[in-house]
Amino acid sequence: MKNSKKFKTTIWEIFLYTIMSIGALIFMLPFLWMISTSLKPSTQVFIYPIQWIPRPPVWRNYIDSLRSAPFGRYYLNTTIITALTVLGTVISSTLSAYGFARLSFKGRDLFFLLILSAMMLPNQVTVIPQFIMFKLLGWLNTFLPLTVPSFFGPPFFIFLLRQYMLTLPKELDDAAFIDGCSKLQVLVLILLPLLKPAIFTMTILTFLGSWNDFFGPLIYLSDMKKYTVTLGLTLFRGEFATYWNWLMAASIVAILPCLLIFMLAQKYFIQGIALTGLKG
Repeated sequence: MKNSKKFKTTIWEIFLYTIMSIGALIFMLPFLWMISTSLKPSTQVFIYPIQWIPRPPVWRNYIDSLRSAPFGRYYLNTTIITALTVLGTVISSTLSAYGFARLSFKGRDLFFLLILSAMMLPNQVTVIPQFIMFKLLGWLNTFLPLTVPSFFGPPFFIFLLRQYMLTLPKELDDAAFIDGCSKLQVLVLILLPLLKPAIFTMTILTFLGSWNDFFGPLIYLSDMKKYTVTLGLTLFRGEFATYWNWLMAASIVAILPCLLIFMLAQKYFIQGIALTGLKG
C-alpha cells in the first residue's frame, strides 16, 4: 500500500515538473531568440524557418553595437539614476513604514489610508501635472525628476515594509527602550537586521523599475549625453531600417545587471514576498 502511494506521488511529481519545465521553456523562447539574433548577421535575422543557432556566430555584433553609440555614458547615467532612486526609496520607505507600524500619533490610520489610496491612482493621471511642476522648477533635462520623488516614499513600498514590521513582536522595541535606545536606534540596530528580506525585495523591485524605465527618461531628458540605456536602445531604430542584430546585442548587455542582481538576491526576494502581508 505504501509503495503504491509512493509510486503515485512520484508519478504526480514527474508530471508537475514536466509541465513546469515546458512552461519555463515557452517563457524563455523570447530571451533565447534575443541571444540567437544578437549573434546573427543581418541577412539571417528573418529567414524562415528560424535558424536558432547562428552559422557562424557573429560575436562582433556586441562590439559594433556598443561602439555605435556612447553606451558607456548611458550606463553611467543609468547607474547614477538607479543608485539614487534605490537609496531614496530605501531610506524614505523604511522611516515612513516604521512610523506607521511602531509609533502612535494622531491621524496615523488616516494618513496610512491616504497612502493606500495613492496606490490606486494610475501613473498616467499624474504625468501632465508632474511635468508642469518640474518645468516650473527648472528640472527638465536633468536627473532630478527621475530621482527626487523616490525620497518621498513610494506608497507601495511603505505598505510592504509596514506589513512586514507588523510581523515583528513589539517586545523587541520595549526591551531596547529599557536598555536606553532611542527610537532611531531601535530601527537601525534592532529592526533593520530583521527587515533584510523585505528590504532586499524592495531594493530589487526598485532597481529593476528604475533601470528599465523608459517613459520617465523619454519625457524629461532631451540631451543625448544624458540618455539612459533604455533610450540608447532606440537609436538602433532608423527611419527606413532597424538594426535588429545590434539592437538585440545591446539589449542583452543592458539586462545583464538586472539578471545578476536577481540571481544574487533571489533567496531574500522570495522570502520577502512570502512573508510580507501576514498581518494587517
